[in-house]
Amino acid sequence: MNNSGRIAIIGAGVAGMALAILAAKQGYRVSLYERDEGVSTIGAGVTLWPNAVFVLQQMGLAQQVKAVGGTPGFMRQFDRHGALQGEFDIERVNELSGFPSVTLLRRDLMGILAAALVPLGVEMRFGCAVTPQDIDDLKQEFDLVVGADGRMNSAVRQSLYNDAPYPRYHGFINIIGISQLQPGALDDAIMDFRGQGERFGIVPIKAGLCFWAAAWTTAVDKERPLPGWYEELHRRFQHWPGKVQEVLEGYEERSLNRIFVHDLDPLPYWHKGNVLLLGDAAHAPLPTSGQGACQALEDAWHLVRLLKTGGELEDVLAGFYRQRIAKTTAAQASGRQVAKMIFAGSSTADTKPPSSAPTISAEQLSQFWMQGLAGH
Repeated sequence: MNNSGRIAIIGAGVAGMALAILAAKQGYRVSLYERDEGVSTIGAGVTLWPNAVFVLQQMGLAQQVKAVGGTPGFMRQFDRHGALQGEFDIERVNELSGFPSVTLLRRDLMGILAAALVPLGVEMRFGCAVTPQDIDDLKQEFDLVVGADGRMNSAVRQSLYNDAPYPRYHGFINIIGISQLQPGALDDAIMDFRGQGERFGIVPIKAGLCFWAAAWTTAVDKERPLPGWYEELHRRFQHWPGKVQEVLEGYEERSLNRIFVHDLDPLPYWHKGNVLLLGDAAHAPLPTSGQGACQALEDAWHLVRLLKTGGELEDVLAGFYRQRIAKTTAAQASGRQVAKMIFAGSSTADTKPPSSAPTISAEQLSQFWMQGLAGH
């Protein structure tokens, strides 16, 4: 595929916009289709670990991300009563990786990516919901059609599989939100409070701003009104430590969202002909992996590098899958392991909390995250 190739990207999320930026910079003519009327800001925040910041640097956006984000130095785990169970040195991982870890609001990341598209001549088609039936037309019109249309209802994934794999529910809900506390109320540590079958995570950004997720085991119930879930949130965590209470007293109501947490079993292939899956549409991990956005960014970078080789498209897309499948599957497995440890047991308050003993060193984590990236 040469630089005059036309690429259609379905979905203007992190994966889709990152690919659009990187491809357009290499001279590809890109059209980006998005079902919503604008770039979505759904989601509270995101932690970009060093592998993601590496890709953002290649895109020329790392400084913008760091300017609006925070750089936590530690990850600390507590039981539901606030007793410290363990600490992980994020700064050590950053040092070994050669890139920082950055926390920021999802809306800020999406804004940076969207602004970067403007001078690149990417055709933006908002309010354009692509169906599986539309894919046949697009693959005739474009040299490459990329499905970056998410984990839950990917039209492109449905078009590739006669019996489309459906994401797997893992038995717990996430209520996410954004809170503004007093400056200095939070230190530079990600805080992870765990009970049996319950979890409350707080991720600081800067000047008291943070995003958070409260999780507990439950069956899927989409008929229950959202206020009922938010009332349960307060009831479940009303006796948890003070930082949890501060966050629950200071959130933006419009930032709240309820998510029944799914991931995707590893797929046997990501492409057919000139149609390819990318990001969560291909390999959505649980949020407990911490790697959703990071692996989406890696996908975009790797794909454009392979397209630049000028090889036959079939060889490029098959090579992309071979290059990425082991790492994305490992990220999925990691997220499942953490989720199982927290959510597989009883939610009884007096039950012993999940073990927090470190299972991986800073050296091992850095080596895994930076695997396959230039210079590593």
